[in-house]
Amino acid sequence: MRFLFVHGTGVRRERHDALFALVRERLGERFPGAEVESCFWGERFGAEPGAGGRSVPGTTPDGADGGGDGEAAEWGLLLADPLCELRVLAEAGWAAGGQEDDPFAMPGLRPAGEGVLELLHRLAGAPEPDGPGELRALLDGTGLAAGFRPALEAAAGSAEAARAGARATAEPQARELATALARAVTAGALAEAGADAHCTAAERDRLVELLTTRLGGGARVPGARAAAVLGRLALRVTTQPVLNAWRGPLTAGAAPALGDILRYQARGAGLRAYLRERITARPGPTVLIGHSLGGIALVDLLALAAADGGPVPGAELLVTVGSQAPYLHELGALTALAPGSGLPYGFPRWLNVYDRQDVLSYLAAPVFPGDPRVTDHEIRSRQPFPASHSAYWKQQSLYERIERAVTEAGTV
Repeated sequence: MRFLFVHGTGVRRERHDALFALVRERLGERFPGAEVESCFWGERFGAEPGAGGRSVPGTTPDGADGGGDGEAAEWGLLLADPLCELRVLAEAGWAAGGQEDDPFAMPGLRPAGEGVLELLHRLAGAPEPDGPGELRALLDGTGLAAGFRPALEAAAGSAEAARAGARATAEPQARELATALARAVTAGALAEAGADAHCTAAERDRLVELLTTRLGGGARVPGARAAAVLGRLALRVTTQPVLNAWRGPLTAGAAPALGDILRYQARGAGLRAYLRERITARPGPTVLIGHSLGGIALVDLLALAAADGGPVPGAELLVTVGSQAPYLHELGALTALAPGSGLPYGFPRWLNVYDRQDVLSYLAAPVFPGDPRVTDHEIRSRQPFPASHSAYWKQQSLYERIERAVTEAGTV
């Protein structure tokens, strides 16, 4: 048995190699005797803006759609503005005389928050990070290492951190400040990495814990005051600011991602021919795994071949992950199928994986009602978009469902 991985839009060599190494490792754990290959097409069939993206009116800081649940919405705000929780603490502070105040504080002593800021500046000025350990491994394994130091420096040098530190007079407030700073640094690193981050929600939360501890706070201590304000705000964020925040990154900063889709819609025959060549290069059953645009191209290829009466040899099972193929079919924009038509005879079993937080993923089964070949499976990464679009590959539930699909298809 063979697996052939087809990457999605905007992927070029360096990112492909890191992503495929992860996919190959996880598939190899569950299918030790299988061949796992990749079909890298980004540099050959991908798009590059001929004028360097100068048609874009302007760019804005990275942001994200927080999605439907409170946690994802909160991190959506943090990705759009990593310092937003610190801004709440800097402006609102803590109520004087409240139960959070330190009853043993002595008049004239410096605020406890200043000690947290000293630890932050020390961390920002140290080698990044200092030596081997869990933090180093976590940053390397999630793609956040490059953005870690800029995020540290941005938080340490911010007026928000200085103001919040001055207002954190007691130890309980200092611990909350440490958590807010850790979330700010983590969000800054995630925003810097963008779609190149391969970070699960659990890894994100663990990074916050490690940083909080290094800043003198207690692990798993929520930022109560800031989170209470932002949690309510996150679920009320209107659509337009999100769209405004993403206009620049989606067109200029992430031009290959948008351009690859448009180029495929106009000139997709070359990519489909290349995929067919790779699928049929070896005999025997092949499981096709397509991410995003890779899934669209595979659906087109398989449907066109089946409609012509000659199914692609060896294509036993199709797995699409975070794919837009079902929605394109609804719009009448899928090359292989006329609007409203079903899948042709000879099309293989199709497992379609989606995440509700991934706004680029869609359901397939309702679009092809009554077709037993089509199955949807939901993954819950707990990540906001766009991180959710790349978060599938570290989810064990994805590989468990693929294993089940392989068994059901009788692929050996």
